[in-house]
Amino acid sequence: MIDVKDLCLKVKKASRRLALVDAKTKNKVLVAMSKALIKNADAIMRNNEKDLRNAKRNHLGAALIDRLTLTETRIESMAESLCQIAKLRDPVGEIIEKTRRPNGLIIEKVRVPIGSILIIYESRPNVTSDCVGLCLKSSNAIILRGGSEAINSNIAIFDVLNKAAIEHGIPPNSLAFIKNTDRRIVDELLIQEGLIDLVMPRGGESLIRQVAKRSRIPVIKHYKGVCHTYVDDSADLEMAEDICFNAKVQRPGVCNAMETMLVNVKVAHQFLPRMIQRFRDAGVEIRGCGLTRRIVTGIKAATESDWSTEYLDLILSVKVVRDVDQAIDHIMKYGSYHSDAIVTRNRANAAKFLAEVDSACVYVNASTRFTDGGEFGKGAEIGISTDKLHARGPMGLEELTSYKYLIYGKGQIRK
Repeated sequence: MIDVKDLCLKVKKASRRLALVDAKTKNKVLVAMSKALIKNADAIMRNNEKDLRNAKRNHLGAALIDRLTLTETRIESMAESLCQIAKLRDPVGEIIEKTRRPNGLIIEKVRVPIGSILIIYESRPNVTSDCVGLCLKSSNAIILRGGSEAINSNIAIFDVLNKAAIEHGIPPNSLAFIKNTDRRIVDELLIQEGLIDLVMPRGGESLIRQVAKRSRIPVIKHYKGVCHTYVDDSADLEMAEDICFNAKVQRPGVCNAMETMLVNVKVAHQFLPRMIQRFRDAGVEIRGCGLTRRIVTGIKAATESDWSTEYLDLILSVKVVRDVDQAIDHIMKYGSYHSDAIVTRNRANAAKFLAEVDSACVYVNASTRFTDGGEFGKGAEIGISTDKLHARGPMGLEELTSYKYLIYGKGQIRK
């Protein structure tokens, strides 16, 4: 077992030095990290192969294995994300607002790093690179604790990034990785209040609930991504078909994939047969409501629990609804406040959906798969928050800062 408290003390101390590193140095380091990933891609993939062999030996599902897999293209994408983060404006030190009081005091509200952040995550090795890049650019020290299924990949990626960071001027211990997979270490990390400022769990619902339950430190979370697409009666059905297919099939094992498709009854007989056949051709299992099963035969009946299930697989729930109001009611009852979409040509229905669906990301005529830090122009994301306090949706650089007030006076005293 490692000395968790000693590690946290070192990281906390490093966070104060990291907060003073200028933007030019941070950007230089991010570019160096990007080049290091490309240079060491073969070694990283060899370590990834160890994790893939273990995953197959443990009979992990195809979607989980896909999330775990690193290819040359995916490593290039990780490297490109670091370069994109380097190009983004540094939020640290930004004056959010400035006021002059009648008594002459000048008050500035200024962005500052959160401090030290603990990331607990599961099977996606690219999370290692994304989190390091975003935390470094926002001047936050970081402790990473990845899942056992990706341990070899994560260690290989982290060692490459950490070496490049130290060589190019980042204070040692600003980046830390827990290489021991003993779960007791997580429990000890979660009680280090005062040394860790924020916890961000990334993974399945059970992991996130356990972290939120045990942590003495503030936690930003999303429990699951039960994302919906509603096909309105005025929708361009060819567009709707492409959007729904993309939202479910393009990468089913991620949190922004569609899990339930809602279809207006007025277009259901026209839309569902072709749409469901296209899903079936792609290997998607359909679980439908009673009317869906009458329109298209051979479909498994959806249970009450299906409507709130995050499958993370090629499984889709389908329900026929009366109108946009019933679609919204269904989403608000069974959804997870993550990402939901309407396909429509009716501006009033689009406006109603945008106003009444209380999710972090609400779409009109686009796939929920766009809920992603890179797609939102943030370079990458450290997570997608379904909380309402501090941060919501894809968390980029600004969401990794807090603020403080700087007050300038000339001898004023309060009367």
